[in-house]
Amino acid sequence: MNPATVNQAFEALMPADAPPAGACVRIERPEPGLARLVLDPPHRRLAVLDLALMRDLERAIEVLASDNGLRAVVICGREPTSFAAGADLESLVQVQDAALALELGRYGQGIFQKLARLPVFKVAAVGGPVPGGAFELALACDRIVLADHPSTKIGLPEVLLGILPGWGGSQRLPRRIGVPAALDAILSGRLFDPRRALRAGLVDRLTWPEYLLRVAGDIAMGRTRCTPYERGAWTWIVDRNPLARAVIRRKVTEQVMAKTRGHYPAPLAVIPLILEAPSVKLEQGLEREAAALSTLMVSPQCKNLVRIFRLSEDAKRLSKLPDGREARELTSLGVVGAGVMGAGVATLAAQKGLWTRLSDVVRAPLDKALHAHRAAVAKDARRKRSPAHERNGAIDRLAVGEGLKGLSACDVVIEAVAERMDAKLSVFGELARRLPADAILATNTSSLSVDAIAAEIPSPERVVGMHFFNPVPQMPLVEVVRGAQTSTEVVHAVARLALKLGKTPVITADRAGFVVNRLLAPYLDEAARLFEAGVEVERIDRIARDFGLPMGPLELLDEVGLDIAAHAAESLEAAFGERMQASELLKRMLAAGLRGKKSGRGFYVHGKQTRQVNPDIARLRPAPSSVVTDYSEQVILDYLSMAMLNEAALLLEEQVVDGPRELDLATVFGMGFPPFRGGLLRWADSLGARDVLGRLQRICGAPDILARTNGSARFKPAPRLRAMAEANTSFHGEKS
Repeated sequence: MNPATVNQAFEALMPADAPPAGACVRIERPEPGLARLVLDPPHRRLAVLDLALMRDLERAIEVLASDNGLRAVVICGREPTSFAAGADLESLVQVQDAALALELGRYGQGIFQKLARLPVFKVAAVGGPVPGGAFELALACDRIVLADHPSTKIGLPEVLLGILPGWGGSQRLPRRIGVPAALDAILSGRLFDPRRALRAGLVDRLTWPEYLLRVAGDIAMGRTRCTPYERGAWTWIVDRNPLARAVIRRKVTEQVMAKTRGHYPAPLAVIPLILEAPSVKLEQGLEREAAALSTLMVSPQCKNLVRIFRLSEDAKRLSKLPDGREARELTSLGVVGAGVMGAGVATLAAQKGLWTRLSDVVRAPLDKALHAHRAAVAKDARRKRSPAHERNGAIDRLAVGEGLKGLSACDVVIEAVAERMDAKLSVFGELARRLPADAILATNTSSLSVDAIAAEIPSPERVVGMHFFNPVPQMPLVEVVRGAQTSTEVVHAVARLALKLGKTPVITADRAGFVVNRLLAPYLDEAARLFEAGVEVERIDRIARDFGLPMGPLELLDEVGLDIAAHAAESLEAAFGERMQASELLKRMLAAGLRGKKSGRGFYVHGKQTRQVNPDIARLRPAPSSVVTDYSEQVILDYLSMAMLNEAALLLEEQVVDGPRELDLATVFGMGFPPFRGGLLRWADSLGARDVLGRLQRICGAPDILARTNGSARFKPAPRLRAMAEANTSFHGEKS
């Protein structure tokens, strides 16, 4: 691109509320010979490396370059725990041209190179969030001093957004900590807490936030010694050894392919850059980095991953009421039911700082839950190397007890008993009598009506659904289910609680199956019908995994439990009739004693270390159909995905969630829909409404290959899809 075109493109990417030139970076002179570069953009609560700030940073560096009396520079944020939140994602999603992406990469690299080449000692004094570009800015300095504070997290998470560290990170970090450690840090996208960052060599010194500027200034001026992280002989044994690098490259590439199945190009693109960094000139490495960045930045994977990240960030706004006030903070939690789900929620809450009481009608599950809690806390403490007081605090915050005694002091009580309406009504009736009127009553139901549970409860406005997914520690989504009488204050208080627990909330209406289970049901049922029609178990699951799902549908049925899946299917069939009519396969399997992983046998036989297809499962198929059909991979994928997609369109028509953005977030975080595809509806938009309509119509007109009436109700195109195809629009309102 010629300079005029570049300038014009950069101007278009400048934030609309950008302040005048020079307002984002301040130069301070705390003592003779020392300058501070302070990132303090007036248009941002937390500094972001947008084009306005980068423009001012470059000008400030040029001012310092002409200062003959300058001896040292400290670069910092406006507060010790407020440095910068990385590069500007709003600009990133706007870039559609690879040539412009290349210029953006070179622009950032050039500014950081100007800082690195200043002929004085440079110290980065950073704290709070220091991700991506903010860390790359710090890496351009001679030393990095980090604020030792719980809010501090530092690292290079770019591969999680479908790109790579493009402002020098892929070159400077391997030079700093070595190739193996840099590969681990960049490929994992991990954000390190202060002590782990120091151990890994990402930073050179920790200090309390209140001493950050003083310590950084003393190091910069030579009054305090601060030795850099040294690799010693390992630089030559590993980092500069072609044979060692070849072995590392093969092994790491195999690991990445096993994990991503090739769907994510960013990890594969960054591996050679990291491996070659110690052996090439920095300028040459930077040019390679910019070229790789330019390709990744305009890829659909990057756009979709950034979109999912932004949706998850938007979900954090649910902690506020519609008028902007903070929702009520819940600090004490009760859980009724010490089964797998209830115990998991209780452990999570205690680890996240809430005083928690776990109750059950008998002692045995409470003892089991308490033992599991201590083991989980110990494991987490070993992983994070947490101090003893943090570990002891997480243990002390969980109390257990039989019956419902001790729950009256809780701000919120979550019911996690058996998925039977009579059991839940009994628990809620007793809780309503024992708890004060302002205590929130939440149910973890996955299929029962929140309105039905609240119907006979005094103050039904305080009854809400809080549906966690199993396993609780790993699954990031919580469906916050708003009943017809649930108050807005309660909904947002529970959303704030979900965020405090480290989960992403999505607010749903009280409809059978809510969002995730309602979409999973036709997907799982179609997989069962495909098996009945003669498609092999492993082939069905492999096609789903090749599409990008973390596990296949029959694997998932075994993992969830066939008894639980069958119960959910009955509830959905009762609510939606023929459209959710389930195959008889699960009933036959349960009658044969096959419950999935929990019983050791389902579609697979599950051993301690191995798993293989259950050889007995084929006997449960119905008699083979006389219809001969080509079960191509595309046909199988269409059966699995189109019923789910059609149900999503109906779900939107019923306004179960606010819109397609929330539904996409729920499908990624709740059912594992491939993030690189951007969610179920974003993927549908990539196909186009007319293509989707055509696939549904082909299935409706196909022979009776899956043992049901021709033109199954679940494949009858939803009115919304027909209207979209006619208008050639998408779920997200764009022209296809």
